[in-house]
Amino acid sequence: MGNSKISEILLVDGKDQYSSNDTIEINVQFSIEGDIRNSFNEANWTKAYNNNDVSFKLKYGVKLTAGGFRKKEVGKTIDTYRKAAIFWTRNPKLVNPMKDRRIWVQVAKNFEPFIRLSEEEVRQELFDFNEKFIIKASDLGPGKHKIEAEVFASWQKHDYTESDSIKNNSKEIEITIG
Repeated sequence: MGNSKISEILLVDGKDQYSSNDTIEINVQFSIEGDIRNSFNEANWTKAYNNNDVSFKLKYGVKLTAGGFRKKEVGKTIDTYRKAAIFWTRNPKLVNPMKDRRIWVQVAKNFEPFIRLSEEEVRQELFDFNEKFIIKASDLGPGKHKIEAEVFASWQKHDYTESDSIKNNSKEIEITIG
């Protein structure tokens, strides 16, 4: 275990040039890859459910910074979590035509529940991220600004994984405010 990582972090903004009264929208996109993602599968859900390990909490955060040596925080830092609940059901609406499946996973993102029909869809809900930051251009001030994202994630020990924490930084993007 311990071979999990945060993929390359993409910073996506609408344009490179803004006026001082504009609003800047930056999307931070990344995924958690490796052992934790691979071990979150149907066989392990069933084993975990049978051992009464029915909840998985993934704590993560995203922080935007701007500047050179003295980086200052831009916008509001996201510090939150996603939660997966493993449960048993015979609900006829949850039908997998390939097999008679009883153990399901519900992923909560920002307190909104999602139930997906395949392992990969569940992994995408839990381990793929697209976080939106909205910044006032006037808060940055006129000139060129290099903006970077710092991402961290952590989780506790479960039947299918050890506890771990991971971190990664993005490449800088440059925004000009005129």
